[in-house]
Amino acid sequence: MSRVNFDTLLEAGCHFGHLKRKWNPAMAPYIFMERNGIHIIDLNKTVAKVDEAAEALKQIAKSGKKVLFVATKKQAKQVVAEKAASVNMPYVIERWPGGMLTNFPTIRKAVKKMATIDKLTNDGTYSNLSKREILQISRQRAKLEKNLGSIADLTRLPSALFVIDVLKENIAVREANRLGIPVFAIVDTNSDPSNVDFVIPANDDATKSIEVILDACCGAMAEGLEERKAEKIDMEAAGENAPKAAKKKTTKARMDKAEEDAINASKAAAFMGKDEEA
Repeated sequence: MSRVNFDTLLEAGCHFGHLKRKWNPAMAPYIFMERNGIHIIDLNKTVAKVDEAAEALKQIAKSGKKVLFVATKKQAKQVVAEKAASVNMPYVIERWPGGMLTNFPTIRKAVKKMATIDKLTNDGTYSNLSKREILQISRQRAKLEKNLGSIADLTRLPSALFVIDVLKENIAVREANRLGIPVFAIVDTNSDPSNVDFVIPANDDATKSIEVILDACCGAMAEGLEERKAEKIDMEAAGENAPKAAKKKTTKARMDKAEEDAINASKAAAFMGKDEEA
């Protein structure tokens, strides 16, 4: 069963391509027709591609790895932040920090700096500073929070990127390509899908269109996380039962040894009795 249906995509306006004359021939396989200068996306292919992407994202989440969501355009910011947070995944909705992937250690230093400021603020270290110095530090902290707050828990490179509008986020896509990180993306008719591993052809300008696709993909990731949780519980239960089984086995082994000793003792007694008779 598909995770998203044709009618839902149609109602969300996912089939509308980019504005007149702005289209990329590389998107031809995903285009159904042209109407009044606007290229209409084939929603049957969108359904198939959403299912394909959702299944792959589910497996990534199930394995305990992270997917970084990237959407800095106004229409996508809020919905991406909400959907990514719902499955505990990092996201970037402000300016993409250049080198975030290719120079990840530097980004981590900035995140640690933010944590250090928080620590020194809480323990009262900054209380002896002047108002001007405290204001400067507060502004620096706010800037770091705005740009990096949503990736504070990202301690290693993500296992995949989910991008809204590959044209606008072309730097992020290039960095991911360079490092061999798979890219999932909603790709409109004016974009080049050649650098995207999991293409989801759809309107990337409409909030509703983005929301419908993210609902399906994040729903699949939520399933993966639940399955991971269930498997972990089963493994812990198996681990708790293992010592009991071992204990039972040890007890049985002791009983078997005791019986063997009793039999040997009986044979020895019989043998000694024969010797006395002789």
